[in-house]
Amino acid sequence: MSQIKHIAIKEFKDYFISPIAYIVIALFLIVTGWFFFSTFFIFSRADMRDFFSLLPIVFSFFIPAVTMRMFAEERNVGSYETLLTMPVSFTDIALGKFFAATLFSAAMLLPTLAYPVFISFIGDVDLGPVAGGYLGALFLAAAYCAMGLFASALTRNQIIAFIIGCALCFTLTIINRMLFFMPPKIVAFIEYIGASSHFTNFSKGILDTRDIIYFISLICIFIFSTYIVMQEKN
Repeated sequence: MSQIKHIAIKEFKDYFISPIAYIVIALFLIVTGWFFFSTFFIFSRADMRDFFSLLPIVFSFFIPAVTMRMFAEERNVGSYETLLTMPVSFTDIALGKFFAATLFSAAMLLPTLAYPVFISFIGDVDLGPVAGGYLGALFLAAAYCAMGLFASALTRNQIIAFIIGCALCFTLTIINRMLFFMPPKIVAFIEYIGASSHFTNFSKGILDTRDIIYFISLICIFIFSTYIVMQEKN
């Protein structure tokens, strides 16, 4: 555990060395801020509904931008080989990088807590959906971080890693909206593997163990897949 913690802390600090982290956070806040404040000035609705409904799509592009450098950049500059010479296992590396990316995603979400505070000044805040929405956002971010990490492990090119990560995350985000084109026999399965429906339950304040198991399973599958890729590329 100490090795995982050390890698996670190092990777998290590395985010803020380059300006990319600040650019990603700034763009994320601009995009989500527009979605949030448009409900007040365009739709005259004081709630977090639109913010949470569009968060999976926003994450589909921003999370891969956070994770694309994790392995791809290290392979390019040669620091990955140096990391492998240290007394750490592939599992330590994968989990350390995963926790760092998830922690950065949580830091990216942190300023948006000002939105429900803003609502509380002009109306009543339904704390159940808000708390559930943020909990779901953390699960969703963690799942997409695991997918982005897997994408970064596949290639040395950060742009390719970003595109693969976006493709994976975006597919899970919109697949629920394509059920009309699916054969009836697999509709229930396709609906279950889509991330949006599970996140929507959280944003409604509904805590269902099936949704929690879904996100944890997704995280485990892609971290294990990253571990396999690391072994094959070593």
